[in-house]
Amino acid sequence: MNLCMIGTGYVGLVSGVCFSDLGNNVICVDRDQEKVNSLKKGKIPIYEPGLEELVLKNYKNKRLNFSTDLKNSIRKSDIIFICVGTPTKKGGSGADLSQVYNVAKEIGKSINKFKIIITKSTVPVTTGDEIEKIIQKKNKKKNFSIVSNPEFLREGEAIRDFIFPDRIVVGTNDIKSNRILKTLYSPLISKGAQYLNTSRRAAELIKYASNAFLATKITFINEIANLCEKTNIDVEDISIGMGLDKRIGGRFLRAGPAYGGSCFPKDTKAIINTAEKFKINLSVIKSVIKSNKNRSNLLLNRVNKLLKNTIKNKKICFLGVTFKANTDDMRDSSSLIMIPSLSKKGAKISYYDPTGYKKEFNKYKNVSFENNIKDALKKSDLVIIHTEWNDFKSINFKSYLKNRKPIIFDMRNIYSDTKMKQQGFKYFGVGK
Repeated sequence: MNLCMIGTGYVGLVSGVCFSDLGNNVICVDRDQEKVNSLKKGKIPIYEPGLEELVLKNYKNKRLNFSTDLKNSIRKSDIIFICVGTPTKKGGSGADLSQVYNVAKEIGKSINKFKIIITKSTVPVTTGDEIEKIIQKKNKKKNFSIVSNPEFLREGEAIRDFIFPDRIVVGTNDIKSNRILKTLYSPLISKGAQYLNTSRRAAELIKYASNAFLATKITFINEIANLCEKTNIDVEDISIGMGLDKRIGGRFLRAGPAYGGSCFPKDTKAIINTAEKFKINLSVIKSVIKSNKNRSNLLLNRVNKLLKNTIKNKKICFLGVTFKANTDDMRDSSSLIMIPSLSKKGAKISYYDPTGYKKEFNKYKNVSFENNIKDALKKSDLVIIHTEWNDFKSINFKSYLKNRKPIIFDMRNIYSDTKMKQQGFKYFGVGK
């Protein structure tokens, strides 16, 4: 099939590349000419394992192309995917849909035959209704169908999540569109993916409700971790014990920093905003947001206690600063709160992350990026394991630190506290 992906951000690029790898002809459209030129050369603007190889492979095989020509790309395609950003509005909690609606206007002007127009972007309930109105104003023939088809891609696992999805949600009451999309996704359905055809509004809400629930699981286990620390219980025992209950499941029950990234923070705010428009109080999700906001401050208090309330001139090393492993995404990462706070108190901070230097810390004179783990650890008084990169899971601290024994605060619980203490380290995890 001939597909057009509008937007080459995370969702649009990953989805477009994976669709091309399934044998479809895909045009990924972006208004940024420099970005398009880079993509044609195989230069990827995001860190996602395996993505570069797939881009090069499918571009070479001419199943994948990149363009700034939106009108022509729409006309050449049978299915149009809207994959632009829906960030939180400045100063508000609702989703900024301006990019979605601007794209809808352009689509309306460019339709030359029947098109299936799909929102891949995460959008609030009734957005599809509004898109339909916008396009209809520009295209009186109504030779189009508006469908909601939310993505469920995890950063760092996106390609695998696309190829082996838990479910494919298609929100449409149009029989023709549903049949075509079931055919499009048939290679994934044949591998065991559940195909759910529902209403458009239901599909829109499924995405938000899913993310809000996962955010709740993370926040819940973080609060239980706080209790574990006071009662001398290992939170990992709690996570395992709860996860064995099939009604609960073990995923997203790992205590650690606050949730971050491109989805959970903005989507929890957006669903509350939507609910308020319908005069519904989502008190549980509001509590989740509040608790998550407090999480970084609680961890900072823990750091303060570990250093006996003496932060000034202490050398603190952060291993990992992204919000999670296998991504370069810094959005709403706990490090963006913790590092500036410690820096302002006079700490000297070094950090290492496999995805490299972060401009977010430019303005802090006493924050420095190191090119390797060994240099980052030099002369540190406190080592904070912030992100669970595989690079950190088998560090030989004795070799790196020699005779020094800094405090190690493992915010991801990736090490055995027994083994670390046997080696003579002052080791502390979360929820222990």
